[in-house]
Amino acid sequence: MKFSTRIDTDIPASDLFHIAGDFSRSERALAARGVLVRRIDPAQEPGTGLGWEIDFNWRGQRRMVRLDVTRFDHPSHITLDGHSDQFELSINMTVLALSRVKSRLLFETEVRPRSMRARLLLQTAKLGKSQLDRKYDQRITDFLTHLRAA
Repeated sequence: MKFSTRIDTDIPASDLFHIAGDFSRSERALAARGVLVRRIDPAQEPGTGLGWEIDFNWRGQRRMVRLDVTRFDHPSHITLDGHSDQFELSINMTVLALSRVKSRLLFETEVRPRSMRARLLLQTAKLGKSQLDRKYDQRITDFLTHLRAA
């Protein structure tokens, strides 16, 4: 199942990429929402090789996701790949310059099942895809707003 959104901003593309690629800021934002984030690679410089183990509660159960940066092309593209016990996950962030002071963030998430149970869960979720798309768009917009303010 694939989710995508695009967010137009009134900030330059280089600044938007810096905000999207500031993983320390993202870690703090997730921690403020009750998510336990543990960095696997303690490197301070953003780029490939960074990784996290992310623990969170969802629908009353504890979930764990392992996430790694697999592509970091400054100043336009970041790809994160990960997995949990049931799903494979791919997150792509692309920054496009619309003008000197405006830019667009393309944010895509693809979820692939790793088991028959996960496949059934995704098939059921597809029935409410339009509602999930709206929630995804709103959450990514809120998260970016929170990162800009931090």
